[in-house]
Amino acid sequence: MIRELVKSFQPYRVVEGNYRVWLDKNESPYDLPDWVKEEIFDELREMSFNRYPHITSMPAREAIADFYGVSPKNVAVGNGSDELISYLVRLFDGNYIVTTPPTFGMYGFYAKLNEIPLVEVPLREDFTIDGRAIAEKSKNARAVFIASPNNPTGNLQPEEEIVEVLETGKPVVLDEAYAEFSGRSLWKLIDEYENLIILRTFSKAFGLAGVRAGYMLAGEEIVDALYRIKSPFSVGIMTMTSMVVMLRHTDLVEKRVRKIIEERERVRKKLGDLAYPSDANFLLVKLNAYEELLRRGIVVRKLSGRLEGHIRVTIGRRWENEAFLRAVGEITGG
Repeated sequence: MIRELVKSFQPYRVVEGNYRVWLDKNESPYDLPDWVKEEIFDELREMSFNRYPHITSMPAREAIADFYGVSPKNVAVGNGSDELISYLVRLFDGNYIVTTPPTFGMYGFYAKLNEIPLVEVPLREDFTIDGRAIAEKSKNARAVFIASPNNPTGNLQPEEEIVEVLETGKPVVLDEAYAEFSGRSLWKLIDEYENLIILRTFSKAFGLAGVRAGYMLAGEEIVDALYRIKSPFSVGIMTMTSMVVMLRHTDLVEKRVRKIIEERERVRKKLGDLAYPSDANFLLVKLNAYEELLRRGIVVRKLSGRLEGHIRVTIGRRWENEAFLRAVGEITGG
């Protein structure tokens, strides 16, 4: 009754319990201030909950377009960027999807779910992409997925390597979920490369992980094609309203991003050689301590494959980071 393909999928690791510190999902450590929530609720009170939301999420698309100075036709909105990834793996012609492990697992997840072959071009030793190798492997590809900053390694990818892949003309999905923490984005290249798709999210720097809000920037032809296959009404009024309101308060977001970056660098310095440099809101740490940390009430992300024996640690509030550092000190003997 259940397809063999589905049986082969591993369930998402669910950690439940009364743990003190959660540093495993790369969320913002800061909830929205009450006054921002009230602004969202005030707008929602004027809306009809018995009616479907706009079929192509135009209120949110217009707000994002205004923020970037582009047309709403260059913007697509999703119920989290994961929803957009699920469509992008199916949108283009070709035989397979190209990814660059170790990287965000959902690219491969949706390829496998749709029975699309996956071609992997591993990152170099320093976790940067090899543009030439990707270009060679992408001749018959549907799309190439690149994360910058990369998850879970935290590093930006060199622009010249990304451009080398773009020059192939194959669709390139550049996932910039953590771009606010790096201070760099290549979204302006969508005017130069019609095959470039930029993925962004409100889940990280904007602190909206709970409302599931993602979007993409791309040429009009790609956005139009995506909306031809995208489920209607998939983005609700709560999500769209939250996006619109938060774009009015980017000063608050920028202030919080600066605090997270300061904490990231403080924690990295304390960890010394255990931590890799990061351009995101998390650190890759060379420490096989997932279970030891869990026993101390601290949840981090356990990694596998090439990163077996490493953990990924989200930057939290200062007291959370201090609890993590104390635990690491106990585990390593100082």
